[in-house]
Formats: sequence, structure tokens, C-alpha cells
Amino acid sequence: MHWGWNGPWDGWFWGIGGLFLSVLILWTLVWKGMALWKAARHGHKIWFVALLLINTAGLLEILYIYFFSKKKWAA
Repeated sequence: MHWGWNGPWDGWFWGIGGLFLSVLILWTLVWKGMALWKAARHGHKIWFVALLLINTAGLLEILYIYFFSKKKWAA
């Protein structure tokens, strides 16, 4: 007897797809957390909002941490 949902994605989610999705979510959360922390500490309000709202699987966050946060912005 099967007690779960019997939809088309049921078997996929618990297989390799679920593992990939879990790793992608963890990867994104780690980078997003570090980038948001850095943006808040530097007072970069526009970057903070952009990083919070735009989801790029960590790519924008990595660019911010290693390139854009090190630039001297005119206040």
C-alpha cells in the first residue's frame, strides 16, 4: 500500500531529482546568507534588496562577495 501522492513527480522527487534540489537549495542558502550579511555590514541597501529578491542559484551572490563588495562606492 502506498501512502503518498501518486502524481507524475512522485518517484522523481525521492530519487536523484530530490537530492539535486536539496543540494541546490542548501548551496543557494549558504551563498545568499553570506552575501546578505556582507551587504548589511557594508550598508549597501540596494544590493541587499537585490540579493534578497533575485534568485540566481548563488551566482549573483558570489559576484557580489568577490567583486562588487570590494569596490569603493561613492557616498
